[in-house]
Order: sequence, then C-alpha cells, then structure tokens
Amino acid sequence: MKTNIMAIIMLSFFISSVLVPQTKLKYPLTQKDDIKDNYFGTIVPDPYRWLENDTASAVKQWVKEENKVTFNYLDKIPYREKIKARLEKLWNYPKYSAPFKAGKNYFFFKNDGLQNQAVLYVQDGLNAKPEVFLDPNNLSKDGTVSLSSYAPSKDGKYFAYGTASGGSDWNEFHVMDVATKKVLRDRLKWIKFSGIAWFKDGFFYSRYPTPAKGEELTSKNEFHKVYYHKLGTEQSSDSLIYENLSQPKLTIGAQTTEDERLLILYLSTGTSNNALYVQNLEKPGSPVLKVIDNYDHNYSVVDNIGDKLLVLTDKNAPKYQLVLIDPENPGETNWQTIIPEKNDVLQSVSVIGGKLVAIYMKDASNRMFMYNLSGNNEEEIKLPVLGTIESLSGKRNNNIAFYDFTSFTFPPTIYELNVKDNSSTIFRKPEINFNFDNYITKQVFYNSKDGTKVPMFIVYKKGLKRNGNNPAFLYAYGGFDISINPAFSITRLIFLENGGVLAIPNIRGGGEYGEAWHTAGMLGKKQNVFDDFIAAAEYLIKEKYTSSQKLAINGASNGGMLIGAVTNQRPDLFRIAIPQVGVQDMLRFQKFTIGWAWVNEYGSSDDSAQFQYLYKYSPLQNIRSGVNYPAIMATTADHDDRVVPAHSFKYIATLQDKYKGNNPILIRIETRAGHGAGKPTSKIIDEWTDIWSFIFYNLGVKTIY
Repeated sequence: MKTNIMAIIMLSFFISSVLVPQTKLKYPLTQKDDIKDNYFGTIVPDPYRWLENDTASAVKQWVKEENKVTFNYLDKIPYREKIKARLEKLWNYPKYSAPFKAGKNYFFFKNDGLQNQAVLYVQDGLNAKPEVFLDPNNLSKDGTVSLSSYAPSKDGKYFAYGTASGGSDWNEFHVMDVATKKVLRDRLKWIKFSGIAWFKDGFFYSRYPTPAKGEELTSKNEFHKVYYHKLGTEQSSDSLIYENLSQPKLTIGAQTTEDERLLILYLSTGTSNNALYVQNLEKPGSPVLKVIDNYDHNYSVVDNIGDKLLVLTDKNAPKYQLVLIDPENPGETNWQTIIPEKNDVLQSVSVIGGKLVAIYMKDASNRMFMYNLSGNNEEEIKLPVLGTIESLSGKRNNNIAFYDFTSFTFPPTIYELNVKDNSSTIFRKPEINFNFDNYITKQVFYNSKDGTKVPMFIVYKKGLKRNGNNPAFLYAYGGFDISINPAFSITRLIFLENGGVLAIPNIRGGGEYGEAWHTAGMLGKKQNVFDDFIAAAEYLIKEKYTSSQKLAINGASNGGMLIGAVTNQRPDLFRIAIPQVGVQDMLRFQKFTIGWAWVNEYGSSDDSAQFQYLYKYSPLQNIRSGVNYPAIMATTADHDDRVVPAHSFKYIATLQDKYKGNNPILIRIETRAGHGAGKPTSKIIDEWTDIWSFIFYNLGVKTIY
C-alpha cells in the first residue's frame, strides 16, 4: 500500500511542471538566549524571547533575513505570476455593500474592482445619482490607511469615522459634514475597540490612555474609559462618562438607542460575557443603573420600547432568547420573554418597520423570520440557498431594509426587504467571470474522537472522483463563540477551479450550536477543538476526498493556534500547514496588548491548574525534534497589535532549529499590515498568491494556467 501511495505522489510531482528541488533550506542563524521560566516547578526554556521586541534593530534584521529566504523560495515557483494574474482577474468586478440610511440620505460602499479600499458613496434617496462621499484610497499612497468604523448621526447631518494605519487596532476618529463633505477639525486619538454612539451634537466613544513611545504595538491595553465628545471641541475637553480604576482589565463599550433616549454601557473582562448598565439621557444627571452587574452571560441591547430594553441574552437560554427588561426593576423575575429559546441559535434581532426581524442559525447556516413586537411569529423570510446573511440594515420606522446574502458559491448579493408585505427582491447582484453552476456544496456530519457529531461543509467541482488523490484545503477556527458560516471567498475560487476540495468543519469552540458548543471548546476542554479538526481530516481521507499527502490545512488568529497545535499532535496527517497570525505561545499571550482579554477563553499560565493544560498543547512549547513536520508557511505582519508577531517569530525560529527534514519551514512577514482588518486589496492578492503557490507546489498540483 505504501508503495502505491508513493508512486502516485511521485507521478503527481512529475506532471506538475518544473518544481523547485525539495532540499533542506538554509535558514538564518537565530540567536538563542539562556532564558528559562519557572511555572510552578516546571522549567520552561524561552530562548527566542528577544524576538518579542519588535522594534529592536536585531529583530528587524531577523525579519529581513527570514523574508529573503521565503521570497527566494516563492520566486522560483514557475506559475506564481499566473496565479496572481488569475486572482486579479477574478477580483476585478464591482463590489457593493448593503445601503444604510441616515436622515434623508443613503450610504453604501463600492469597490470598482481592484481598488485597495472600498469607497463610501452617498445618495439623496435610492433613485438619486450616487456621489463619492469618502475615499479612503486618498488617505495613503499604498492603501494601508483604512476606514475602520463609522456612524452617521441620527439626523444624517454628520458622519463620524475611524481610520486605522498599517492594520493596527489603534484608531483615529474624524467627523464630516454630510452636506458640504468637509472634514471638521475634530480629531480623536488612542481609540481602540470602540463604537461611535451619537447623542445630540456629539458622540460617546471608548479610548485608552496614551501608550509609552515605542510600545504602541505591544504594551498591555488597560484602563478603557468612555468619553463624550462634543463636535467642534478638542479631545482634551471631552467629558469622562465612565471608568473603573479598580478593574484595569475591562473593555467598556457605549451604545445609544435609536431614539437617543438611553445610553447603554457594556463592561467585559474578556471576549464574551458582559455586565450591562444604562443611563437615561433625557434626564440630565440621572444615575447609571446597573441592570446586569456580573460577567456570567452575554447581553446585547437590540433597542428600547419606551424606558424598557429589548435584550438578546443566553441567560437561561444557551441558544439565546429575546427578553424585555425594565432598568428600574431589572430582577430576572421581572423579565418579559418576547422570543423564547428554540432549537436553533437566535443570532440577532433587529427592529425594522415596527417588526422584529430575527436571524437564526441552523446547522451553521441562516434562516430569517419576522415577528411583531410582542414576539408572535408571523412568517419566514425565504432565503435563496443554504447560506449566510452577512449584514442587515434597517430603521424601526421604515418598512424598507437591506440584507447581504452569500454562500460558498453564491457571491454576496444585496436584497431589498419590505417588512410590510414580506417581499424580498434582488437589489444588486455581482457579475463574476466564473461558472458557479459547475460546483457542489454539501454538508456532512462526522463523529469526533468522543463521539460528538460535527457538521462540515464540502465544496468541489462536479464530476470529482473520490479516489484519494484530490488536493484538499481544510480550514477552521474553533473558538471565541465565533461561528464559521457559508461565505464567499474570491481567493478560494483559485483552488476550486484547479480541482481542489474545500472543507470547512464547524468544530467546537464556535457558536454554531450556542453557548454549550462554545464552552465545550474552551479552557480545559480545548483539546476537543483539536480532536474535532483531526477527525475532519480523517473523514476526508476515509471518504477518499483526499489523502494525507494531498491535504493542506489553514487557520488564522485563534485558528492559527489550532493549526500549530494539530500539526504538533498529528504531523503525519497533513502535507501542508498554513498558520496565519496565530497565537502560538500560550504561556505568554496575556502579556501583550489585549491578550489579557483572552484569559476567559484560554486560561492563563499565571494559574497553576490552567498552566498544566496550556503547556500540554501550546504550539510553541510542543515542537519536537525528530519529527517529520509537513511543509509550513506561517504568515504574520509587523503592525499586528492584536496577536503580536512575536508569536509567529518564536514559533518559526523554534521549528527551523528543531526540524531536520527537507520540507520548507518558512515565515512570510508583511510590512505595513496588521491582523487582517483593513488590509488593502493589493496586499491581500499578494499574500494569497504566495499561499496558493506554496500549496500548489508542495501538493504537486498541475495548474490549469
């Protein structure tokens, strides 16, 4: 059997054009220091800690040398430029967002095709001629300054927006006059993890203290505070609305109800579960009422009905329910259930045209229903295929709303919804030079190691022969209550049209089946996530979609950690691993930027019990000598202040030191880029050109180009 497999592998290498010889690469000699930490009696070496200092000249030189090795390798792949050309051709079509209304105007984003950033347009009514309102492409020559957040004032007179530079999470807020399109003198800095909550002639927002010079991208983010900014004033005169100096590790967000009657404050010690406070803005000097004063569950205010709050929560409802809460009498016995918990996950609720529009998730795909304000079910809003509603925008006093629907082979299509008669019609449909009818999307269910049934989407070209010799791309996330729903990706079309099998399992740790699914993959149960992913790979191989020698795996951020962990645990199961911006050092993640907020999800090495399970799976600390690792290319960016690049730096340095085989161990380090948000089109195309080139070459794929 082994002989036959090797014959197939050698044949595929022979027919896939001229390939770069797979000999061991010469990597930069990375300095090792004698640094060791004592974790409750366990001594853990950390020889590459110096790579955590991302601004040091020695680290910058290391980055330069590693990139030289990586790009020398990629430059020798003969079809790399053809992949880039095909990506650019696929990408080059107009892309629109769903319109959203403020005052008499509608706003929407449009990218003509290959623009680095989408342009914001405004029009006086849906039938008026659109005009350019804000073009982020003019904010920088290389497209690395992006629009990160935005909100028009409720009357539509002003438009506040945030910009991020080089992919950083740090924002600057600005304001434009909608009628004149002039940028006002307001400029707010050191904003991170903040919305824009309008109230009268200003808005509420959240910011951190100014960081020390040189530590902007690595220092801990602590002492989040909510301020109110009045238009036309300096930031230094902004009013402090709420702070909690006794708990520096809190994120505090602000929201106002659509009628600007109430201020909502969300307080969280991590990435899920929050306290909920409210203040009546109609009564100056009114106290901040503590509606929910613990961090045991999730609470999200949909809107208000008078002085009461419509709240989406998983309290006593792991799959969520909608309740009405009186802030003056917030006790749970006083709650009124509007939409009770059901078998499917209640993902979101919006008040549109005097109705409640509810989006549910069933086996990781969406369904949409309409209720009256009392919660009585009226009817389902039919969706075209198995897919995902990516956005829904509407007003409580307007019958017309818009939603953006997509699936793996269903490009984002904007629908106009009239809640008065429940009619849903196509408003804008993209035109892409790709025959989607040639592809199949199916959903299967497989058993994980402990018998848990896990769903997985599989996408491939019609006529695929399940002979175990197809290239396959397995992607997952598995954490932070984030659901991976069917979504369109231009970059993946490259793989599909070259005979690839795309597989996306909805592993535990996500929110696909509510909070119970999430908690089954967090803290000490994180191994369930890895087991689910490994079982997905085994299913694809067993069902002959692919083989271990034809399987590439990928994940980003928390998903990058997943890839690092499963590669350590089952290096025999995969041919290629692409961990992107991954959390690879599970013993030190909490020491940088917002990493402390992930402790609720992961645990912390500062706790003796939690250290034990983190140490057992942490990708960095579990790299072993004498193991035949697959071909690996990690990706990160120099401005990533979400998951600092040191995670990937130390991970690759350790692999390059311990792995002695011939498979490439590379790191691709992007400059003037961050965790992913706001990345310009040109950099996205370049990155995925290199990822697919690396994958095609190491899988022996014969491209059609």
